[in-house]
Amino acid sequence: MQSIKLEMTESGILSLIFDRLDRGANTIDDIFTNEFAETVETITQNPPKGILMRSAKSSFFAGGDLDHIYQSTQADAVILFNMVERLKLSMRTLETLGIPVVACLEGTALGGGWELALSCHHRIMLDQPKVKVGLPEVTLGLLPGGGGITRSVRLFGLQATLPLLTEGKKYNAKSALELGLVHDVASSKSELIERAQAWIESHPQVQQPWDVKGYRIPGGSPTSPKLAPVLAIAPALIRKKTKGVFPAPELILATMVEGALVDFDTASRIESRHFVELVCSPVTKNMVNAFWYQLNEIKSGLGRPPSIAPKKFKKVAVLGAGMMGAGVAYVSAKAGIEVILKDVSIERAEQGKDYSRNLVAKGVKRQRISQELGDQLLTFIKPCAHPSELSGAELVIEAVFENRELKAQVTREAEAELDDQAIFASNTSTLPITGLAKASHRPEQFIGLHFFSPVDKMQLVEIICGDSTNKRTLAHAYDFVQQLGKIPIVVNDRRGFFTSRVFGTYTQEGIAMLGEGIPAAMIESAAALAGFPIGPLAVSDEVSLTLMSKIRQQADLDYAAEGKVAPLHPAHSVIDTMLELNRAGKLAGQGFYDYPQKGKKYLWSGLSDTFSTIENLPSLQELKDRLLYIMALETARCLEEAVLTNVRDANIGSIFGIGFPAWTGGALQFVNYTGVQSFIDRSESLAKQHGHRFSPGALLRKMAETNDVFN
Repeated sequence: MQSIKLEMTESGILSLIFDRLDRGANTIDDIFTNEFAETVETITQNPPKGILMRSAKSSFFAGGDLDHIYQSTQADAVILFNMVERLKLSMRTLETLGIPVVACLEGTALGGGWELALSCHHRIMLDQPKVKVGLPEVTLGLLPGGGGITRSVRLFGLQATLPLLTEGKKYNAKSALELGLVHDVASSKSELIERAQAWIESHPQVQQPWDVKGYRIPGGSPTSPKLAPVLAIAPALIRKKTKGVFPAPELILATMVEGALVDFDTASRIESRHFVELVCSPVTKNMVNAFWYQLNEIKSGLGRPPSIAPKKFKKVAVLGAGMMGAGVAYVSAKAGIEVILKDVSIERAEQGKDYSRNLVAKGVKRQRISQELGDQLLTFIKPCAHPSELSGAELVIEAVFENRELKAQVTREAEAELDDQAIFASNTSTLPITGLAKASHRPEQFIGLHFFSPVDKMQLVEIICGDSTNKRTLAHAYDFVQQLGKIPIVVNDRRGFFTSRVFGTYTQEGIAMLGEGIPAAMIESAAALAGFPIGPLAVSDEVSLTLMSKIRQQADLDYAAEGKVAPLHPAHSVIDTMLELNRAGKLAGQGFYDYPQKGKKYLWSGLSDTFSTIENLPSLQELKDRLLYIMALETARCLEEAVLTNVRDANIGSIFGIGFPAWTGGALQFVNYTGVQSFIDRSESLAKQHGHRFSPGALLRKMAETNDVFN
C-alpha cells in the first residue's frame, strides 16, 4: 500500500500507520480513500482487540489534498461527493465496530486529519509546542467535509461548536485538553503509545456518545426553547462578520443546524453535499489560490535570491522610537533579536520602549505570555541616544519622519558606526529607495523595509529594492522578515512602491465619491459590503489628511523637477476643504468622523452640509465596483511597469497589506475571477463616467487578446 502500513502487537492491538510514500505529508485523496476502505473491510472480517491510528510522518495528517480540491469543478461534483462519502463510510464502520480506536497524535492534525481523529473513541496528543489540532478549513473558504461538523456538534453542542468551526483556530495540547478536543496528553511518543494501549486494554467495548441509546446533543437541539432564540439571530451575527462575501461560515452554520435535526448518517450526507458545493465555488478557488498556493510560495522563499546563504540576525538597530520604530523594536525582540532603539534623547528612546512594556503587560494580563517570557523580551530592547551604540548591528532600520534631509542625516551617522557587511534599511512608505540611498556610501547594501501599522499585528512587510541594491542585501532582508514571522513581498523602486500607491487609489476614490455628493454612510457601507475591512473615509482619518496633503505636495515637486505637471484628482479639493475646516483626522480628534473621548467614533454630521448630497444616487454595486476596480487596475499597472515582478506578491500584498477583500484572492485574482475581457469592459464603462483613471492599460488589453490570465 502507498498510504497505510499495518502493525500488530502480540497482545492483538493493530496500528494503522499513515505513511504516504510519495509525499512529505499524509493527505486524503483517491489513493488514500481506496486503501483506507480496503483496510477497514479487512479489519471487519477479523477485528483486532483495538486499533491505534498513528503516523510515520512528522505530522499526523495534513488533511485533504488541496490540489484535487482546487482542480475540482462542478462537472466533478458527483465524483467528489462519492469519494467523500466512501471515506466517511470507512470512518463510520470503524467507530461502530465495537472495538476501541485511539488516535495517537504524535504530530499536527488539521482539517481532514483532525476529522480522522474525531472518528476515534479516544484521542491522546503529544504535548509539544509545534503539535496542533483544529479545523482551519474556513480560512480557505471551505468547510470540514469529513465528518468534522457532524461529530463536533454531537460532541460539544451547537453553541460551543460554532466558534471551533468558523474561526479556524489551531490548538496546542493544553488548549485542546481544556476544551475537551483530546482526552489525554503525553510528554513523549513512547508514553503516548503506552497510554493508548493501556486505554484499549481497559475499554474492550466502546461506543461513540452519539451511538448510545437515548443520546441527546449537548445544549439541546435547534428546536429546544433555550437554543432556538439564539439560532434565530446566529445568521445575522455571521453575516455581520462576513458581509455576505464569504459563503463558508454561513454554510457551516447551515450544516450544523440541518445536521442536528436528523440522524447521524443523514447529517453526514448533508455535510458532504455542502462541502462539495463550496469546493466548486469560485470564491473558494480564489482563497485556496491565495492562502495556500501563493502564500506558501512566499513562505518557501520563492522570491528570495537562491544563491545566497541564509542568515539569522542576532543584533539590529532601529532609528526613531516613534510608533513605527517602537513597533519594529517589539517584533524584533519578540523574535529573540537584540535591538538597539535609538532616538534623539534617551528619554525619547525609553518612551519608545514603553510601547513594548505596554504590549507585554497586556499579554501577561490576557495570559498570552508569561511574566518570565515578557521580562526576557524586554531585556532585548536597549534604548540609546548616541550613534556609537549602534556598533555591532547587522541591520539598521531607519524609521524617522518622511523627510529626505532627516533620513539622509541619520543614514550617514549610522553608517559611520557599522561594519562593512551591515545592511541599512529605510521604513519609508513612499520615498524612492534609490534617492534615499544617495546618502549612503554603499547603496548596494541599502534597501527598503516597509512595515505596516500597527507593526505587532500587521503581517506584511514590503521589501523595496533600489537601483543599486544587490542580491545579498535582498536575500538577507528576506531572511530578517521571515525571522520575525512576517510575510515578505519584493517590489522594485518607484514612488509609493506597490502598497502605498494602490492604497492611495482606494482612499482617494472614496473621498472623491464624497465630493460628488454621495453620502458618507453609503460610501462606507459599500466598502464593507465589498469585503474591505475598513471604509475609505475611516482609513483616511487613520492615515491623516495632513499626511495625504504632504505626500501630494512632495509628488508635485517631483513632477515639477521632471518638467511635468502632477495629475489632479477629484479627491484633492475635498481634502483641502477638510483641512481648511481643521478636520485633519483621528489624531486631530476630528476628520470625516468625530472621535469622542468616550464611546465609538461616528461620521461627522457636517459632511452633508459641506458636501451637498446629489438626488440621483448610484447603486451600491457601482460604488463597490469603483473601489474594487480602481485598486485592481493600479495593481495591474504596477505589474506592467515592473514595480511588481510576479502575481503572488500582488495578491498577497494587496490582501495582507492594504485590505483588498480576501474573498477575491487578491487584486489580480479579482481580474481572473471577473474575466479579463469582462473586467476591461466594466473598467471602460467606469472610465466614461468617472475619468481616465479607470482606463485599462496595455497589459490587460494584450491579455484579453491572447485569452491569458494572471498566474
